[in-house]
Amino acid sequence: MDLEELLRAMDRTAANLSKLDSVWERAKQYIPSGPQRGSHPAYEDLAMAWADLLPGLPLIDGWTITDPLPDIDAMGQSFIDYFEISEQPNDLHASGEKPGVDLAAYRYRLERARRRATRGRLEQLISTIDAALPAAVKGVARDSLELLQNEQTQQTEAAVGEIARLLGDAASNTSRWWDLHRHMRFSQGHDWHDIVEFDWPDVRADITAKALGDSDPLAVPEIDLGQAASGHLTGSATLALPWERLDDDGFERLLYDLLRSIPEHENVQWLMQTRAPDRGRDLSLDRVLKDGSGGVRTERVIVQAKHWRSRSVNAAALFETATAGKLWSPPLVRGIVIATSGRFTADAVAWAERHNAEGTTPYIDLWPESRLETLLAQRPHLAAMHGLR
Repeated sequence: MDLEELLRAMDRTAANLSKLDSVWERAKQYIPSGPQRGSHPAYEDLAMAWADLLPGLPLIDGWTITDPLPDIDAMGQSFIDYFEISEQPNDLHASGEKPGVDLAAYRYRLERARRRATRGRLEQLISTIDAALPAAVKGVARDSLELLQNEQTQQTEAAVGEIARLLGDAASNTSRWWDLHRHMRFSQGHDWHDIVEFDWPDVRADITAKALGDSDPLAVPEIDLGQAASGHLTGSATLALPWERLDDDGFERLLYDLLRSIPEHENVQWLMQTRAPDRGRDLSLDRVLKDGSGGVRTERVIVQAKHWRSRSVNAAALFETATAGKLWSPPLVRGIVIATSGRFTADAVAWAERHNAEGTTPYIDLWPESRLETLLAQRPHLAAMHGLR
């Protein structure tokens, strides 16, 4: 199904849900909370409006709201019956609240379905903006009052516009969202620097935490984990991961989540689109370094992903990356992590050791599959999230 067609269907569903919310807000004042008899003409009209609107809520994962509004005359009589037998009418109170509970449940499912539908495209747009913004302000003075319009600013504006379409109502709830739009509207050099330094990092973090948050559970066997753990277990645990399950994009996504999980890493960003023409750098981060005296400093680190399964990373690839690293300033790149789902050749390891021993910037850190597997063994939920467990 076309994404835009699905979004239109979801938008209309959200509008119908809003209409049902309005009906319920007016109807719930008539729901009895104690013994009474009879109904009310206004409530009967609202009950019919509710029934007319229900077909506007399509199934979501096989469920939708089907129950009519409660019969308030029957509810009032039931309260009388409970009063006569001196029992608490807890189920009656619950039935009177059920329309509101159902609306909340449907809204949750609709928002979850929208996140599921837009996740892939949002990630692509975030990568586009991550790559475009640094290039957009390159060579532009921090306090520039000149109008700044180039290919990268146009890419950013188009991507932000599409993100707003994908997020729907959730867009306005992201921090600095309106600051981002205000700066794009004025579009002077200093505005774009504000976008790079303040607006986009905050908006990006909100999108990642909210819009890309996935509440769907991973599949698990139907077992009692406690009983299984108490039984006789065979075999052994393994660090090895099925890296072949990931493509280049999936490997970078795994690295992104892994890097963010390390406490000393801040401002983890995706710099380049997967398989972009300039494959010099993939992710960046600020590494926080602390000493025993209470001193704290940060250093910029670039992370290059190499999902190479058929061959090992050789010394020539390391030399090319280290040479390019000197051109990725400002700010100065202090370290480069080369992470691979495979291995490094002996020549590559020797070259990196010599380079680092000479004290030349940037420092080269090699992450072969064995190191990644150790890091993920300490964070098994990440391996499971990315289909490696």
